[in-house]
Amino acid sequence: MGDMTTPSLPKQGKHLGLPAASALVVGSVIGTGVFGLPTALAAFGPISLVAFILVTIGAIALAIVFGWLTKRVPGSGGPYLYARDAFGEFAGFLNAWSYWLTAWAGNAAIVVALTGYVEVFINTDHNVLWSIVIAVACLWIPVLINVLGLRSMGGAQVVFTILKIVPLALIAIIGLFFLNPANFGPFNSSGTDGWTALAGAGAVALFAYLGIETASVAAGRVRNPDKNVPRATIYGTLACAVVYILGTLAVFGTVSNSDLRTSTAPFSDAADAIFSGTWAGQVIAVVAIVSGLGCLVGWTFIVGEMPHAAAKDGMFPRVFAREARGMPIVGILVSTIFATLLTILAYTSFEQVFTMVVLLTVFTAVVPYLFSAAAQIYWLLSRTRSTSWPHFARDMVVSVLALAFSFWALIGTGAEATFYGAIAFLLGVPLYVWLKVSNRRHGITTTTPWSTSVVVPDTPAALVTPSEPSPPLTEPATAGKGTQS
Repeated sequence: MGDMTTPSLPKQGKHLGLPAASALVVGSVIGTGVFGLPTALAAFGPISLVAFILVTIGAIALAIVFGWLTKRVPGSGGPYLYARDAFGEFAGFLNAWSYWLTAWAGNAAIVVALTGYVEVFINTDHNVLWSIVIAVACLWIPVLINVLGLRSMGGAQVVFTILKIVPLALIAIIGLFFLNPANFGPFNSSGTDGWTALAGAGAVALFAYLGIETASVAAGRVRNPDKNVPRATIYGTLACAVVYILGTLAVFGTVSNSDLRTSTAPFSDAADAIFSGTWAGQVIAVVAIVSGLGCLVGWTFIVGEMPHAAAKDGMFPRVFAREARGMPIVGILVSTIFATLLTILAYTSFEQVFTMVVLLTVFTAVVPYLFSAAAQIYWLLSRTRSTSWPHFARDMVVSVLALAFSFWALIGTGAEATFYGAIAFLLGVPLYVWLKVSNRRHGITTTTPWSTSVVVPDTPAALVTPSEPSPPLTEPATAGKGTQS
């Protein structure tokens, strides 16, 4: 057997409270993509709002499932822990690998979009060398914030989240008083039937919610995770849903559909229409910069936290388990170096390579969601304690909705993204073989003794208040080293 160790929990005063954990979710979900979202949906028309509502229901179901899973399997790692505890260490490794690829490649995509907003004010002629300088600086500023410690990261995330949510919420709310029905255009302007339009718009909306799991990934660094992680996940998802749906509605109603289809800054166009001036559009550009930086602060932490959790179990190279100031410094640095290299490629003659990587991250982002929802369904079906059928049916419906959300997202990636994503996903297999050989491990890791016997909360209130004590943190299988033969 391997070392019987307990999870390394943050010291008192070095953890995230509910506001910081909620800001981590909102900050990771709402980045630069939201500012172009209405343009992407304009091709479908107002029917996309219906698709957005349906997708939001699935996202909330997945958020609830993450809350349940955090109580069942405590500690940092999120989808990695859930897959490993339910299906074994190979499934856990694949989730950690897939999520890590998504995070650092996604950071490169975020910073490229962020640089475009910065160049509204400087480097307006888009000189490639200066674009690279701006992009690299924007990648490493969040690293400096994270290196200062968990409290610095959490505080910065709260500030950035407020600075971007308030302006977006104001446009969303004020814009409702300036709606012009003529701007909406045909209900379905896609030129296809309703179901096809819903599927297409839904595929766009699905990826707007990537990041709702970030509080569960950092659960080991959150104060009272049994209560605060489920709350942060659900509150953060709901906050994003309000901003997304009302914001898209406001933009649809203040900018004509024909103009919106070709707009490069739809929220700026909406602000100009509402306040009758170009200054409002420039303010939105500043908000986009703040939003992008805040998003990078959160994802820079998460991109180090996932491999850090896996490395402590021997499921990632051990060097990723090292910390500095209580932060997963090696994972942060290595991941940001990869993101920097990919960003440089994006500004040189390798645009197609960058596009390919972005496509594959769409696939790798969804895989951990699917495994997490499947893990919850597995535990519901295999737990040993009995429960009432109404409670079981309710929990199963929520879990199946989360699984359907994940499959819909996976299908919506498209054939090209699925192809490249599957290749990147399977590239982790040689690393897994190397880890098994170097650690002299074989077979599978057993799950925790309590993993199939903990009752899922039986009341909705239990989403934020556990109905029974959490499993003891002395169980080693999901936080210490795995079984060794």
